[in-house]
Amino acid sequence: MSEKVWFPSTSGPRLAGLLDHPEGQVRGWGVFSHGFTLGKDCPAANRMCKQLAAEGIGMLRFDNLGLGHSEGDWGDGSFSHKIADTAQAVRFMNDAGREVRLLVGHSFGGAAVIAAAHEVEGVRAVASVGAPYDPSHVEHHYDALLERIMEDGEAPFPVGGKALTLRRHFVEDVRAADLHEQIRTLRRALLVMHSPTDNTVGIANASEIFRAARHPRSFVSLEGADHLLTGRNQAKRAARIISAWCDPYLADD
Repeated sequence: MSEKVWFPSTSGPRLAGLLDHPEGQVRGWGVFSHGFTLGKDCPAANRMCKQLAAEGIGMLRFDNLGLGHSEGDWGDGSFSHKIADTAQAVRFMNDAGREVRLLVGHSFGGAAVIAAAHEVEGVRAVASVGAPYDPSHVEHHYDALLERIMEDGEAPFPVGGKALTLRRHFVEDVRAADLHEQIRTLRRALLVMHSPTDNTVGIANASEIFRAARHPRSFVSLEGADHLLTGRNQAKRAARIISAWCDPYLADD
């Protein structure tokens, strides 16, 4: 069962979320962060969270600023906003008595959950799926617009049949991000998941993340999966692996 929820972003506008309630005995709670412009209803977010819920782990997934059903302007956001709002989602869950122990992030969201874990104390386990080692990897989505963005301060960025506004502060913010240090000092269990046939974010990114991490760290190859996990059972398989891996970190002390 999925419940529609709203909570305030760190910049003011409300963010729309879906809380996938756990089936059967509650094993724990988590928060999911979606990819660059994907949203909470994309196949990876939807299928992974529902599978985790089916295995007793309730998951909150939400649309970032200006995406999906969330309020605000996507162009006002940045990687830093995404990190802060992921931590805000954890606080929203904690305030409702659902103590979040697990963060899961797909693609750009995988980088965000690694950084967001530093901002919330209760999180014990972080899983990245197809994440870039350098957040500025997203520039390949808009590299043709970079010159105009840097000169004019912004440019229209077509996504899914509509034009979002990509602003200079986003480019500068993502270039300034230092994920290496965030990984090195994570001090939480980290699961790195990546497909060797990922043509959007190459497998070398997973190697860099894993090398920078300290134990406890784990790596799982999502053999045969595409970046968006759209193939049959790809997202469900990833969720089942996360469910088994995170089990020791969900229980209260």
